[in-house]
Amino acid sequence: MSQKPGPAELEALKPAIRAWGRELGLSSVGFAAVELAEAEQELMHWLASGYHGDMHYMARHGATRARPAELVPGTLSILSARLDYLPEAAEAWANLADGERAYVSRYALGRDYHKPMRERLRKLAERIADAIGPFAYRPFADSAPVMEVALAAKAGLGWKGKHTLLLTRQGSWFFLGELYTDLPFPPDPPESGHCGSCQACIDICPTRAILAPYLLDARRCISYLTIEHQGAIPLELRPLLGNRVYGCDDCQLACPWNRFARPGGLPDFQPRNGLDTVSLMELFAWSEAEFLARFAGSAIRRIGHERWLRNLAVALGNAPPSAAVVRALEARADHPSVLVREHLQWALSQQRCLA
Repeated sequence: MSQKPGPAELEALKPAIRAWGRELGLSSVGFAAVELAEAEQELMHWLASGYHGDMHYMARHGATRARPAELVPGTLSILSARLDYLPEAAEAWANLADGERAYVSRYALGRDYHKPMRERLRKLAERIADAIGPFAYRPFADSAPVMEVALAAKAGLGWKGKHTLLLTRQGSWFFLGELYTDLPFPPDPPESGHCGSCQACIDICPTRAILAPYLLDARRCISYLTIEHQGAIPLELRPLLGNRVYGCDDCQLACPWNRFARPGGLPDFQPRNGLDTVSLMELFAWSEAEFLARFAGSAIRRIGHERWLRNLAVALGNAPPSAAVVRALEARADHPSVLVREHLQWALSQQRCLA
């Protein structure tokens, strides 16, 4: 068996790997070491503060998330990759301002990104193996306890913004993925931060979920509430959700760096089912069978029809008062889910108060 290349040979291979990544549709590829001690300390403090809410899997995995070699034994370095997704969609602020429309986070308008990202990373690994011989690797795309932002920052793909997302001079509309390897790639130099004194993301957050620069309380985050959270949405936060039925982009929309973002151009991530302009009433009328069929291959499908109706009920409660909305809510008043019924009743009370 031939000997694996050393750090010097792998450093020389980096330009080719970046070129192969671009051929596969990846926007950029960087190389990171496995040491994440500083990020681990921040993570453990965040978990101890309870900011993860009912994402119990985060506490269960604990420090493993910041220790790549524990997750995948033998890992010596990590390739971090960026996949731009900004779709050609209806103007986001206009959509948010229209209380009769549904707002869906830009990343979820098209296809679920997990498989496309992992497939690209797998193909990239195969290209590397063709060049240097077999090696051990494992691709991830938000599919395991991985500190994606910390690794991407260490790999020089950008810096951690005050909203806690990775940020670049071309904005933040991209997915992240990782390729854990048993190859000793020398790490790339990290990029310095460029947020300066700006706190547009903090100021715009509807629920004040960004407690301070680089500190997010997920329990107040609309993305968490509409996607990860399985129970009732807190009463005091419901009016603040507006028409956001799946995720929230406000902190990214307000970021000055996103003025320089360009559409990703990949067909996978273009809007499906008219989600960039669809009305709340149309979505609310879908049966569970329609929900499952229309969202086949979509990230939205993973939350299930029950939570989808919960989110829509809150948005309809926040919508301009309408007899049609009241009739639609009343028509589902006997829904078998206690969770859905409770949110329907809240929405009806809101509509009647506003009328």
